[in-house]
Amino acid sequence: MSPDTDRPEPDTDADKARKLRRYSHGVSAALIVACNAVFLAGLWGSGVNLDALIRTPDVFDSTKDVCLRFTWHRVIGADEPIQLCHEWIDLSDPSGETHIFHKETKVVRGGDGKLYFDHGAQVDYRLFLLAAFVALVIALGVTAKRRLIARYRMRLDMQGTTPS
Repeated sequence: MSPDTDRPEPDTDADKARKLRRYSHGVSAALIVACNAVFLAGLWGSGVNLDALIRTPDVFDSTKDVCLRFTWHRVIGADEPIQLCHEWIDLSDPSGETHIFHKETKVVRGGDGKLYFDHGAQVDYRLFLLAAFVALVIALGVTAKRRLIARYRMRLDMQGTTPS
């Protein structure tokens, strides 16, 4: 037996490319699962209620709601307080929960005599923190993928060039 037959045949470029492609797909799938797990764990751990972040305050609508309790409210543009619905049931809401008039909502009488609701700024900065967290998880996932693939590529190249 000659010394050349004992040595394993070096991988061809096509074999290296196939191995690298298979490794890349495996790393991508693993990081998709891992990044989603980190995101969901962070969302669960933070206790952020996405429904409360995005929902705008409800306003009583006499055509589809049933008022349960009235209270007096100061109205900007009116001399005397006006009686408004404070607690109601929305008939189109399948949960059946009562809706409450928020204290921070200001009632304004317009020039036409109608009442308008000023809810103020509805900005919840936790939404920006959640978006930053998602961006961070994605950036770390992409960086980890690139580094893992580069390391594997180097290892493949070193296997083909080391003498036996």
